[in-house]
Amino acid sequence: MLRMEDLDPATCDRQKALQLMDDLRWLGLTWNGDPWYQSERSWAYGEALEALEALGLVYPCFCSRAELHAANAPHASDGTYIYAGTCRGLSAAEIAERSLVKRPALRVMVPELGDPAGSIDFIDGVYGLQSTVLARDCGDFLVRRSDGVYAYQLAVVVDDAAMGVNHVVRAHDLMGSSGRQRYLQHVLGLGEVEYFHVPLLVAPDGRRLAKRDFDLDLGSLRAWMRGPERLLGLLAWKVGLIESFEPVSAAELVGEFSWDKVAARCGDIVVDEALVDALRG
Repeated sequence: MLRMEDLDPATCDRQKALQLMDDLRWLGLTWNGDPWYQSERSWAYGEALEALEALGLVYPCFCSRAELHAANAPHASDGTYIYAGTCRGLSAAEIAERSLVKRPALRVMVPELGDPAGSIDFIDGVYGLQSTVLARDCGDFLVRRSDGVYAYQLAVVVDDAAMGVNHVVRAHDLMGSSGRQRYLQHVLGLGEVEYFHVPLLVAPDGRRLAKRDFDLDLGSLRAWMRGPERLLGLLAWKVGLIESFEPVSAAELVGEFSWDKVAARCGDIVVDEALVDALRG
């Protein structure tokens, strides 16, 4: 199944979704049924939020982004800031007074440091045992922004359960999200999923490739590649699915796939001039 995580209307639009689908088809990746759009599922996230509120786990937060950044340095590669619980103990009167000036975001409480319920352990299918202590590693985290947009952490947990997802495969810079998502799965009574975090494409200096830095994207590659086979073959070789670089289709790779192979070669993939030259042939 295909899910469009277009929660933020300021950065997402249907044209981008159509381009993404076209790129997937070009790569030889297809899906069943119509795509799911998170922008159409606010009702489901609202129900989950109400369930958290009924458990007494949600409170309003009036902290600005600047205040959060001034208080802490990013803790992890995904830019997570450890929330100090500044608004956790506000009285009803303080909440009412601050709400007159600013619409709050909403945070979910995590167990206090030392509470076993706040220690999340899981086995990642590539990187092995992972441990998160929520109070130490992230603190109380957002479930809805001050502009009303539901947070990624809540939305993906709700949708994974609704879609019957049992394996989450994503880049390892999102490893830090797994503990928060496991916690939400538990308190909402949803089934757990298995996680498989995979290597990143990085520049020679170790920087993660990203469209915001105008790094080479699939659209640029498609402009001078006759098909996806060289690209797929190169990536498959770099993650250990095939023993040498050769053009291959997505369908042909199905029979070669093994998590053991990926785990054995789980280092990030450096995209340098030699790699680009190999694509050009």
